[in-house]
Amino acid sequence: MKPEIKHAHFPGNLVMVGFGSIGQAMLPLLFRHLEIRPQQIRIVAANEDGAAISRESGVAFMLCALTEQNYLAALEPWLDKDDFLLNLSVDVSSLALIELCRRRDALYLDTSIEPWPGGYTDSSKSVSQRSNYALREEVLAFGRANGPGPTAIVTHGANPGLASAYVKQALLDMAVDSGVVVKKPARHEEWAGLACRLGIKAIHIAERDTQTSIRRRQRGEFVNTWSVPGFIGEGLQPSELGWGTHERHWPADGARHGFGCDAAIYLNRPGAATRVRSWTPLEGSYQGFLITHCESISIADHLTLRENGTAVYRPTVHYAYYPCDDTVLSLHEMADKHWQPQRNRRIIRDEIVAGMDELGVLLMGSAKGVYWYGSRLSIEQARQLAPYNNATSMQVAAGVLAGMVCALRNPHAGVVEPDDIDHALVLEIAKPYLGELVGVYGDWTPLRDRGWPFSEEMDVDDPWQFKNMRVT
Repeated sequence: MKPEIKHAHFPGNLVMVGFGSIGQAMLPLLFRHLEIRPQQIRIVAANEDGAAISRESGVAFMLCALTEQNYLAALEPWLDKDDFLLNLSVDVSSLALIELCRRRDALYLDTSIEPWPGGYTDSSKSVSQRSNYALREEVLAFGRANGPGPTAIVTHGANPGLASAYVKQALLDMAVDSGVVVKKPARHEEWAGLACRLGIKAIHIAERDTQTSIRRRQRGEFVNTWSVPGFIGEGLQPSELGWGTHERHWPADGARHGFGCDAAIYLNRPGAATRVRSWTPLEGSYQGFLITHCESISIADHLTLRENGTAVYRPTVHYAYYPCDDTVLSLHEMADKHWQPQRNRRIIRDEIVAGMDELGVLLMGSAKGVYWYGSRLSIEQARQLAPYNNATSMQVAAGVLAGMVCALRNPHAGVVEPDDIDHALVLEIAKPYLGELVGVYGDWTPLRDRGWPFSEEMDVDDPWQFKNMRVT
């Protein structure tokens, strides 16, 4: 690692909206890898969490909970040409901030497309309207309508974000290992063609977080290694997944959206209530949660091949998340209370004593077996790399840094997704903060060890179909 390397010059000012676990994780990386001074940065946060870190760094801190009524007055005076809005908040509309940056000719990046408060759970809206699919379609429609302009990179953290780069690198690795001769794809259709040639039927964003704290979770408390409101919000959204063209069985509570790219479906249940079988090299087989994430939709969309307007190839893509053990207990308690979130909430960071975040993508369907490519970062490594971090926040911060550098180097690209960005550049910038970045083959399938101690209906001819994943 070369801590002194500067990836980009920062010509204007940086407004950071939100200063929770990810914002605090990012601040040291900004000074380390961008040509930027503390006087150029202003933090706008809804609470005092992290205010001391901001003051120690010489960065201006403004306490302001942004709302639909006050965000323009609070932010517009601080944004102009060559400035950058880094959105690390929850409950602040991403589209509203993107529109503001467009008017002010400022750059933009977020880690998740967020609505205003209630957007995830408003029962007056249809399930489809509360989905990441709908939020993504709205932002992409804005990008298409407005064309080139100040770069606005959406959903670029670890996942979504790095996950899209991992998929591309995994496809190239598998092509070499399988003897498939291919030059580096330059367009989405070429990446989709490569995935099709390799026989990829399903892609999991497969993550196991094993970080543990000396202070165990208490009753009535939600514990997490990153944003508690962020995870609760996406956990209460419907399960969403990119829907492969090979799928022969339709989920009983599945539905299509009826608009947009049609690359994904949703289930009429929260992601925090949906379990799915997956695999990582260190954890082995596990049953994670099918939590909605934008990469499940964007990767599936960008890996679609069409003939005469009809999709002829697309893999099934979804998140398979097994968070740290205290978070799993928090989810179970929230489910017991009919999805009413706990009042007490805690991010674990300094009190973590062991564990790692094993985060990557699992590509399935190749004759060589499953292939997992991703980051294995321990808490000890994260603490050596940068202050104010745990293994989870460090991986997200690496993705944010890479996305910011891409925006600064390409400032007139309009609305951009992680799948649109040069994955090699992203990995080059992020790699020093990802611990062990590896690719591992395995012989696991969702049928492994099934049918015991009770028999199950399974189609052994197609082990990748959604029917064979546990969704209860």
